[in-house]
Amino acid sequence: MKKLQVLYITAFFAACLVPSLGMAVTKQEASSENRRLAEFPELKKENEINTRWLPEAGEYFQEHFAFRNELVTANALLNGKIFGVSTADGVIQGTDNWLYYKDSLEDYLGEELLSERSLFNIAHTLAMMQETLNEKGVQFLFTVAPNKNSLYGENMPYYDSLKVSSDKNLVNLQKYLRQEQVSYGDLYETLSEEKEVLYHKRDSHWNNKGAAVAADTLLSSLKKEHVSYKEEPYTIKTDFTGDLDEMLYPLATTPEEEVYYDRQTTFAYVGEVVSNFDPKITTVNPVKEGSLVMFRDSFGNALLPFMADAYSSAYFSRGVPYQMSEVDEKNADTVIVERAERFLPEMAQSPPIMEGPECQVNVTEEDTVPAGAGAVQCEIQGNLEKITGCIEEKYLDIDSRIYIRLNHDKIYEAFPMDVSTEDGKTDSSGFCLYLDRSLLAADGNQIEILTGNKDSARIIGGLTL
Repeated sequence: MKKLQVLYITAFFAACLVPSLGMAVTKQEASSENRRLAEFPELKKENEINTRWLPEAGEYFQEHFAFRNELVTANALLNGKIFGVSTADGVIQGTDNWLYYKDSLEDYLGEELLSERSLFNIAHTLAMMQETLNEKGVQFLFTVAPNKNSLYGENMPYYDSLKVSSDKNLVNLQKYLRQEQVSYGDLYETLSEEKEVLYHKRDSHWNNKGAAVAADTLLSSLKKEHVSYKEEPYTIKTDFTGDLDEMLYPLATTPEEEVYYDRQTTFAYVGEVVSNFDPKITTVNPVKEGSLVMFRDSFGNALLPFMADAYSSAYFSRGVPYQMSEVDEKNADTVIVERAERFLPEMAQSPPIMEGPECQVNVTEEDTVPAGAGAVQCEIQGNLEKITGCIEEKYLDIDSRIYIRLNHDKIYEAFPMDVSTEDGKTDSSGFCLYLDRSLLAADGNQIEILTGNKDSARIIGGLTL
């Protein structure tokens, strides 16, 4: 009996040591979790002892121990197949082998929805972009790629189906898009009318057929001549591995069907492209006309070939905030902004890098408030001066504009935006203005902050640069 106990104890400690000792002999594995893993900590930082070495070393071990992916996969299979729950923080285990992205859960349940002011911030920022581009003769279109559970929520698990409200950010935003007259391609309406499921079961995105339907909607909205793939022949191969599947089961993924159209595209990539998820991609097409700049996210991966095939030149960027100077650099005649539904809150916090438009505003001088704006900061970004701050809530209506008057003379409209607060919440009363630094006087500048609209705005703060 004693020998058996010793053998059991020895085996137990050996099993505990395998993940640690195995790090010396096994190849370091990449994470399947779409994030950067911790690096081994240094004993000294900036010539001083690193007091956080132990917790940082613990984090390194947690993410690099031997056979990590095998153990993670085994644990995920046990919980997923037997208990029907996900072990990955970013993945929801649905029914009938469906997986969902957890970032979409709050919106699906109607929790923590954007405020009316935040919705206005998104729509009005897009309207400002559209107006500036239209003045240059550039077409503009905004679109939202729907969350998978917005279209196909019937396979959400019961414990993630306790909806607080039927409201959704996208539905609420559309009212403000109409109010601000933003050109909008409604992909939710188009995709929800399709009888066929056009998203992958184990991925957070649409399949190639869904992307073709989306591209047809966008190009038709722009009245752009293009090939519709509705009647195009295709083959189906079971060779697609979903992003959610890789996150949850890194070594036990389940390939699923993907659509491949027989029609050959005529565009070509410029330079080396690793995948359609590259941050910047340029394409050319000698048999087509027009120039496109598309600011997109991962939904643009499958969308890219259809869009690139419709334009003589196209540029696709995943960069946020949007660099509007790229539109001029590419001599584009069309700009599309595509954003996933789950990223709408981020849109309210990321105004584009674009000079604020000059405007004529009727200023009510006698109604001045000396300190209605706070946290006003200025910083240099290349040839631009970035001015940011927040307005006291009592000086803002839902649709109030925010202006900056420079040296008691010209007035420029700032982008309204949401800002993160110290307590982790969001304040929708922020603003951001980019000014060409050549507009600033060398001997100092007076900045006045105004709120209201073009017919009537009041001064509610200022600073001296």
